[in-house]
Amino acid sequence: MTAVHDAEQILLAHLGNFGETTVPLADALGHTLAEPLIADRDFPPFNRVAMDGFAVSFDAVQAGQTRFEVAYTQFAGAPETALPNPSLAVEVMTGAVLPSGADAVIRLEDVEIQSNGSGRIIDIKSLPESEWQHVHLKGYDRRQGETIVDIGARLTPAEIAVAASIGKSTLRVYQSPKIAIVSTGDELVPIDQTPLPHQIRQTNAFTLKAFLSQMKIDSDVFHARDNRREMSELLERLLNEYDVILTSGSVSAGGVDILPTVLADLSVRKLIHKIEQRPGKPMWFGRKGLKFVFALPGNPVSIVVCFLKYVRMWLLRSMGVKPEMQLYASLESDIIFKPKLTYFLPVKLFSKRNGALEAQPIKGHGSGDFANLVDCDGFLELPPEKTIFYSDEPYPVILYREIR
Repeated sequence: MTAVHDAEQILLAHLGNFGETTVPLADALGHTLAEPLIADRDFPPFNRVAMDGFAVSFDAVQAGQTRFEVAYTQFAGAPETALPNPSLAVEVMTGAVLPSGADAVIRLEDVEIQSNGSGRIIDIKSLPESEWQHVHLKGYDRRQGETIVDIGARLTPAEIAVAASIGKSTLRVYQSPKIAIVSTGDELVPIDQTPLPHQIRQTNAFTLKAFLSQMKIDSDVFHARDNRREMSELLERLLNEYDVILTSGSVSAGGVDILPTVLADLSVRKLIHKIEQRPGKPMWFGRKGLKFVFALPGNPVSIVVCFLKYVRMWLLRSMGVKPEMQLYASLESDIIFKPKLTYFLPVKLFSKRNGALEAQPIKGHGSGDFANLVDCDGFLELPPEKTIFYSDEPYPVILYREIR
């Protein structure tokens, strides 16, 4: 068997490369950036007014002047103007270009305004503390030519906003692989059929398809019966048409677990088979040239663990995504697990008042208890070198949904 850490290293040594493509900015959310986003000008591109108020000369205020006649109003979107005289003020709106000659903004609520016939006069109630008060200086955020977002970033609304601000109507992103999902087993029937007492509905394929959809990856679903010839013909066709094949079932040690043998006959090179963990020990991974196969166990909880721990990580890294931050959570209560295996413990997570995550173990009925998953938020990864895991000890956590 392969240790969990060694399995991860094998996967990282055999990443896929699915190329790049160009997508419209409106469709780029969730993709991985394959080009840097570079500032096409200074950000902000001018000295920007940060508060509604009045622009003045800081030197004039420092010299003791607190009463100013208002020369005119500078609106957002209007070209830059100039302060006519240091003894005057200009009314300015948030987002407007600061008039040249002015170097501080007095907030609207910090002045008293009086009418002066056809004009206005302001009396400053609260003096500015420094030069450039309430001014967002030109180039303060980024300078022209500076990289704002680097290659490998997952595109969230923040990166989309940056792309729009530099005029990118299309973006170069890493291509998603073409994926086939294959469920196996004579006991499975389509979800729209009523199963006989000895049958169950197909669920694993829809679990995998849903996880892939969350990653903005399309997939097609197939089914193979426990028949060597039919399974071989289907997989041979899919290896020609798809980049990655994800299977469920037929990978353990039972008499009808024929998938490893079928893959070997199709010249798919085995790189991993059986990992020192629970659940999900029978997982298989291999490749044939530029095509890859993940053969996952048939039990629903095992499917989720193996996808989140291995398949998702491999796909993200293959699509250029930088390693994600590892989350940790502390156990709410003591756990005893004696086998020398990495144990992926189903947990519900809570945010404590001190900011830490706490993991409450959720008892299920084994790796076939998929209904138990609806009570959990993820899995705590408990290392194999211990048998007693005490409360308040932090361990890596793998999320499969937002914490509720």
